[in-house]
Amino acid sequence: MLVKPKQLQRGDRVATVSPSWGGAGEPDLKWRYEQGVKRLEDIFGLEVIPMPNSLKGGDYLYDNPKARAEDLMTAFKDDSIKGIIANIGGDDSIRLLPYIDFNVIRENPKIFMGYSDVTISHLFCLKAGVSSFYGPAIMTDFAENVEMDPYTVEMVNRTLFSNKTIGQIQPAEAWTSEHLEWKEANKNRRRTMQPNSGYEVIQGSGTVQGHLIGGCIEVLEFAKGTEIWPDQEHWNGSILFLETSEEKPDPGFIRYWLRNYAIQGILERANGIIFGKPQDEKYYDEYKAEIRTVMKEFDLEDLPILYNLNFGHTEPKIVLPYGAKAEINCEAKTFSILESGVD
Repeated sequence: MLVKPKQLQRGDRVATVSPSWGGAGEPDLKWRYEQGVKRLEDIFGLEVIPMPNSLKGGDYLYDNPKARAEDLMTAFKDDSIKGIIANIGGDDSIRLLPYIDFNVIRENPKIFMGYSDVTISHLFCLKAGVSSFYGPAIMTDFAENVEMDPYTVEMVNRTLFSNKTIGQIQPAEAWTSEHLEWKEANKNRRRTMQPNSGYEVIQGSGTVQGHLIGGCIEVLEFAKGTEIWPDQEHWNGSILFLETSEEKPDPGFIRYWLRNYAIQGILERANGIIFGKPQDEKYYDEYKAEIRTVMKEFDLEDLPILYNLNFGHTEPKIVLPYGAKAEINCEAKTFSILESGVD
């Protein structure tokens, strides 16, 4: 069982961190960070504190993984800070591992949220025994052009600001992955939304339940064989959540990675899997074909798999609490989180 952090309240102080790429501190992107911060203040009533190194720019933070780790440790240690939100992902936060004190996280459980390369920081929390939240980041979802998507706002409120059962997660009615350059000239230009087809059952039947564990499948590769790779007990009876990044990996990689999960016994231990919508829906059908191929190769064709959920590299998005009990209902094509994410 993972320790649940305390729920957020209006007026709480939250820290922003850059455990990965330092774009929030780049002069031409600072407006984007500030826009995300303003939404946290205006919509959620939070006081936002950037950690000391988090806005020092891409070059400095690339050269100083220890400084990025220090920001994380500082935020966890500070009793006045009730939550920590990542500014954005990147590709090298595995370099923070030598500088992480797991006892600091264990002794100071609090909300931590982000996605993509921030998967690594979620694994830090998992090793420390604390639930964290795979969800929106400052420079993407919170800083969305014109306004935050109401679906994302609702999911943040339901997951982080309430200790009630999160319940059934409806598919978003529309989605976007449209790339508009992060130029201030574009800040009042809405991205084009596409109608969403909803959840899809790739295989399996009936209803299964399990605790949530997963992340960005490419980033999980960085952690294999390290001390933060989850122990077998974490996979037992789980519902895996997996999604792909903006790099849109070739479908063959999905096959290779899932074969590794199968050989490790992870797929056999899981009760079900949910897959996030691929960015731009590129390889949408090809990924499904690869998933089915691997399940057939390992006689796992009865494992319930739900596809096209709104998490990861797509907007709007849901928030997934690590360790929370969730449910896939194949007949109704529904996904639910059966407990609260916070205390």
